[in-house]
Amino acid sequence: MNIEQSVDILRDLVTVALTVSAPILLVAVSVGVAVSLLQAVTSIQEASLSFIPKVTALGITMVVVAPWILKTLMDFTIVFLNRLPEAVR
Repeated sequence: MNIEQSVDILRDLVTVALTVSAPILLVAVSVGVAVSLLQAVTSIQEASLSFIPKVTALGITMVVVAPWILKTLMDFTIVFLNRLPEAVR
């Protein structure tokens, strides 16, 4: 395995990891900002008010996005395993 192959595999790995984690992170940030704005406007500083909507939104997002995440990870794994024999040489 030469340096170019290693860098190519690492680049693909980072790209897939960022692509897979992006929807969950975007929902978490969006809900967090929305709840923070709501708390600032209403002057309510309840800790559970920021926690419960985030957990609910992330749970729903994970259920909805899970098939796409699994397909993306399976595609990456298949491509990686198919490229493995040429990398060993």
